[in-house]
Amino acid sequence: MEVISHAKAKADLEAAYLTIMGKRLEDSDRAIRKLHGDGFLEKVAKGQYMYNPETSGKKEFDEFTQAEKNEILKRDGYKCVICGLGRENGLDLHIDHIKPRSLGGQGTVANGQVLCAPHNFIKKNLSQTETGKKSFIRLLELVRSSPEDTSNSQLESFLLEVLHVYDKHGIDGHIYWNSEESRET
Repeated sequence: MEVISHAKAKADLEAAYLTIMGKRLEDSDRAIRKLHGDGFLEKVAKGQYMYNPETSGKKEFDEFTQAEKNEILKRDGYKCVICGLGRENGLDLHIDHIKPRSLGGQGTVANGQVLCAPHNFIKKNLSQTETGKKSFIRLLELVRSSPEDTSNSQLESFLLEVLHVYDKHGIDGHIYWNSEESRET
């Protein structure tokens, strides 16, 4: 089985569509995502796919059972693991796959977490560390947007330290943040 780059998958798909349908494919990127979502292409890395004729089209999404959802809700205290808010705060709660299904995540209690709707929509298909890094970056931006609040300096130091640990270990380097920028106090 050959690993196919996104560019090659796109070119092959567009050529096949033109041959079969006699017209140009409008959104090949969406078509590739659909082929992956439907199990015809396996994503092996960012922008790389593989076609496996033995498993093509046989992908079954691994959902949580209602019992597993209840167990995850109870374990996480019926609150979003990111912000700590829940239904009593007017938020819908979702049971989220920590490792997304699109990346092979299973519907197990160990791979489940409670997220409020806003955080689940932000996360999409990000890994747990990607979600965390984006949250730390956003919080740093908020802290820096209020330079007059002197209580923010300790929080800013903490956030910078956490983000530098991401960099030190080479985790999620594709998520850029300005590590050189510091607030003048």
